[in-house]
Amino acid sequence: MAAVSNKKQDSLIAALLVAPAVVAFLVIFAYPTWRMVAMSFSNAPLIGPGEWVGFDNYARQLSSPQFQKALLNTLYFIVLTVIPGTSLALLIAMGVNRLTGRMQMFVLACFFLPSILPVSVVTQIWTWIANMQYGVIQNVIGLFTGGRPLPVLRSPTYFMPSVAVVTIWWTIGFNILLFLAALRSISPDIYEAAALDNASRWRVFSKITWPLIWPVTALVLTLQLIAQFKIFSQPYLLGYFAHTPADAQSVVMTVIYDLAFKQNKGGEGAAVATILFIIILIASVFQYQFLRARGEK
Repeated sequence: MAAVSNKKQDSLIAALLVAPAVVAFLVIFAYPTWRMVAMSFSNAPLIGPGEWVGFDNYARQLSSPQFQKALLNTLYFIVLTVIPGTSLALLIAMGVNRLTGRMQMFVLACFFLPSILPVSVVTQIWTWIANMQYGVIQNVIGLFTGGRPLPVLRSPTYFMPSVAVVTIWWTIGFNILLFLAALRSISPDIYEAAALDNASRWRVFSKITWPLIWPVTALVLTLQLIAQFKIFSQPYLLGYFAHTPADAQSVVMTVIYDLAFKQNKGGEGAAVATILFIIILIASVFQYQFLRARGEK
């Protein structure tokens, strides 16, 4: 009887400890998600009831040129940022890991400090840097264009790559910290054994470092994929400051913002948000499972 009583007491304590997290999940995520999905099947405004329209909102948006262009821009941005940003973070982390003392802390701080800046400050800084009259980056661009400035933030061709550069510069610090923690968790004895066998640097990386940090790599790639699907602030603010054409700066989150908050079409905005939620869910699950299966080979 005492054992049964202890089990009940442990279960009660565990339930009490878990309850705040469960309540927060239901209130902050589950209920709003359910309301969003329910709204997507109606013609409701942003605030207020609406009539049931079935899948009309989904059909209208999936066939909309605006949504299709925004989805292509979002996918293009993901290609420009997820793998390149993760690879660059790994290379920098490996370099920082070789440093020691104050030099290591200084270099790490230089890469991490941009991540604490608000997005409005980041976009304003890069608007100044890319300015055609006095932007610092125009001096570098001039080396390839014969001194002619290039409107990288106004041009539809260069706008999304520019946003990708800004995003990587802004967010790379956190990824570097994750990779640095993974590199430091590898026992030095393994590298000493490899050195005794006269293993080359590439062999050490491909056979020791890469397999041991693969779980962290899979995590970083998955987090980056989810974050970049939800891109909004960088293209919106950079496009606003630089007066970029609307089609060039349009992403899926921009479509949601325009429909729900500008046009007061809550049902259609919720439909696009639901489509984005499903895409992120499927893409992140498949990517993580693929990366984990590859790491177990």
